[in-house]
Amino acid sequence: MEDQDLMRDQALILTDRAYRHQLHGELGDAIALYRRSIATFPTAEAHTYLGWAYSMMDRYEEAIAECEKAIAIDPAFGNPYNDIGAYLIDLDRAEEAIPWLAQAVIAPRYDTPHYAYFNLGRAYQQLGQPYQAINAYDRALAGAPLYLPATWARTALLGRLN
Repeated sequence: MEDQDLMRDQALILTDRAYRHQLHGELGDAIALYRRSIATFPTAEAHTYLGWAYSMMDRYEEAIAECEKAIAIDPAFGNPYNDIGAYLIDLDRAEEAIPWLAQAVIAPRYDTPHYAYFNLGRAYQQLGQPYQAINAYDRALAGAPLYLPATWARTALLGRLN
């Protein structure tokens, strides 16, 4: 059991290093480190963040595939559900995004459901359903009153409706 713990610890260190590279825009380095982390000990986080790195390069199908691997490892982890939804919206596939985002907001291990509610708002807007979008933005703001993207999206949408 100690070997497994050591491998997991090494993988988490690699994921942390990859994440720091990603935040500095060093996507190639980040991707290589995420892959090393996954090869050492696959985690939902490493797959999700690898998917995020792919999305930053407009490689959405690969990003979605990584998030699906993350869900297979830890179905309770909410981030990959939200990320799949966001990527589908970016691909103009909002209708497909909604079930993923609905799963994100109820995921037991998800600290930022306001992101999923915000993305639900984006999906509903893309589908031409402004009142459902406003409701989703309101739910995002109920959970995170200072989340400005939801405030801006809600305000802009209300302005167009008047």
